[in-house]
Amino acid sequence: MDNLKITIFQGYLFWENIDKNLQNITLRLSSIREKTDLIILPEMFNTGFTMSAELLAEPMNGKTIQWMQQVAKKYDCVITGSIIITENDKFYNRLIWMQADGTYKHYDKRHLFALGKEHNTYTAGTEKLIVELKGWKICPVICYDLRFPVWLRNKDADYDMLIVVANWPEKRALHWRTLIPARAVENQSYVIGVNRVGHDGNEVYHSGDSTCISPNGDVVYYKRDEEDVYTFTINPTELIKIRRALPFLKDADEFSIEL
Repeated sequence: MDNLKITIFQGYLFWENIDKNLQNITLRLSSIREKTDLIILPEMFNTGFTMSAELLAEPMNGKTIQWMQQVAKKYDCVITGSIIITENDKFYNRLIWMQADGTYKHYDKRHLFALGKEHNTYTAGTEKLIVELKGWKICPVICYDLRFPVWLRNKDADYDMLIVVANWPEKRALHWRTLIPARAVENQSYVIGVNRVGHDGNEVYHSGDSTCISPNGDVVYYKRDEEDVYTFTINPTELIKIRRALPFLKDADEFSIEL
């Protein structure tokens, strides 16, 4: 495992305006002044968290996928975040893991936010995604998934980093700030949560609170209320050290999830 340089974009999202969001993110990312390995964007970064899938969904060769390919190539890195995808007459809240060579993998949100009626519009995913970058095994998930520790359980040290992209409202920010450190400590993993800021089209305010928590529960990065493009480096030393000193993952319960 090598050191990993990560760039977080905590941004304001223009409601249901794909072109304006892509333009804004392009502008914000232009402030990056050092080589990065991974750029992380929020959930539904090109629209905001909307149920207007019929109007806004794109195919897997649509403009946002093409934009992600261009950005990944330009910065010679991976870029990830979720967008609304239409496929086989269904809609998905789909995270795209776009690599510098234009190839990609994806994860469909497993836990749909019933309180916001997300389950009435989108189809839930059934497969967890584990990707590798510079020797790091990374598990990217989406927003509401954070509340479900069984789905995120790090069985057999499957991953070294958990990424949560979100549109998490400020009124439940305490839950966000509690659950992310809990997931880091219980799974002996880095956890990075990337959220949006500002009001959405339903007048719901988002305070951001994007963060990176170490496997020991220490805060590596935290930002609230403001747009931010921030690059930082994590190294595997602490991860390896804590797993060797406290081999808790080896004592975890065996289980399976019925889908």
